[in-house]
Amino acid sequence: MAKFELTRELIDFIRELIEQNNVAQLTEILLELHPADIAEIYEELSVDEAKFLYFLLDDDTAAEVLINLEEDDRQNFLKSLPSEEIARRFIDNLDTDDAADIISEMDEERQKEVLSFIDDTEVADDIADLLSYEEDTAGSLMAKELIKVRESWNIITCLRSMRRQVEEVDEVYFVYVVDDKDILKGTISLKRMLLASSENRVRELYNPDVISVNANTHSEEVANIMGKYDLVVLPVVDDNGKLLGRITIDDVVDYIREEAEKDYQLASGITGDVEISDSVWRHTRVRVPWLMIGMMGGLLGSRVISAFEGNIARFPEVAFFMPLIGAMGGNVGIQSSAIIVQSIASGNLGFETNWRKLGKEVSIALLNASALSVIAFIYNMIVGSSYALTFTVTSAMFSVVLFASLLGTFLPLLLNKFKVDPAVATGPFITTLNDIVGMFLYLILSVYFFNLFM
Repeated sequence: MAKFELTRELIDFIRELIEQNNVAQLTEILLELHPADIAEIYEELSVDEAKFLYFLLDDDTAAEVLINLEEDDRQNFLKSLPSEEIARRFIDNLDTDDAADIISEMDEERQKEVLSFIDDTEVADDIADLLSYEEDTAGSLMAKELIKVRESWNIITCLRSMRRQVEEVDEVYFVYVVDDKDILKGTISLKRMLLASSENRVRELYNPDVISVNANTHSEEVANIMGKYDLVVLPVVDDNGKLLGRITIDDVVDYIREEAEKDYQLASGITGDVEISDSVWRHTRVRVPWLMIGMMGGLLGSRVISAFEGNIARFPEVAFFMPLIGAMGGNVGIQSSAIIVQSIASGNLGFETNWRKLGKEVSIALLNASALSVIAFIYNMIVGSSYALTFTVTSAMFSVVLFASLLGTFLPLLLNKFKVDPAVATGPFITTLNDIVGMFLYLILSVYFFNLFM
């Protein structure tokens, strides 16, 4: 694979081959490409061109390409295919979790139609079961494919059953042990089974120490558990402990990436999940709320400045450092809030939390404020000609940096307590509030020091 490098020239060449109906050369190129690379090519083609390539792929590759497509491209592509084709060509060649993810993107009527064309009724039932779980829960992430054995079986019976089950499982991480009611009891390693006597019972060999999650556990907690215990797979159980499925690390990585994209959008002042291909109206609708908050903050900031108009007119050099004070407040606030938001997301901080950690943030704030104010003092002593301006800028720098650090530390905790996504605290909200308060502190200090020295 990877004989061909994905370039604009290659994509244009593929388009020419499609126009020429050159199946032989197209097939040769597709055989040398990874499904993820083919998905990238699909995104550059029209629906009709993508369908032409699709019919040249074997079933397994076609299914993998579909998984790797961006959601919007996948939806547009699937709309052009009949439900029976989707079921027989794609769904039958996917793990149940991937199949459920794809079907969940369709409307309810189309979902039922696709499920009705799945030949294996057990697989169709498994997918329908996965679709019943709420989004962002362990149940929505899990796959039904796994290998399980009963604790009452001997080793010979286990191996026979495992040979049949392994046909449906791509990666074997663990063999799960259940009782006669499918209650999860533990895991057993292949090594122990191979070294054991054929007459040994599973109950004599399995490891009862197994970490599992309930099907209704939130996906974020699932990610935290897998990260904390370095797990590559995690079994999912119901309220009674019955084994339902397993979550593999690749599904968790996909979830983390999606959440990171959402958090980045929130931090940028975008209050919705949007893609580059979404309409102009949707992009505008999710950006405007925070832009309005920023604008209102700017208007309030202008009122603060206008209140000190007389002082600025008397001492115009005060205006020279206003952009610096505003910028430093915003930067420091975002830095502090980013650390706290990250800690909240990983489950290490809450509103009722470890005060030693918060004390550490306060100490960092004091050190940063001291260092930056010393630099401001030295600069003004060398370059400036006014003691009043020197002490104004120095004291304002210390005050604003300290305030911004504390705001960035405690505001995300407060938002989290009131069930507001703390990621919003890293965006325009903190920047705007810092601008207003920072400007007020700077100007009020300028009044004090200029009256003191003049």
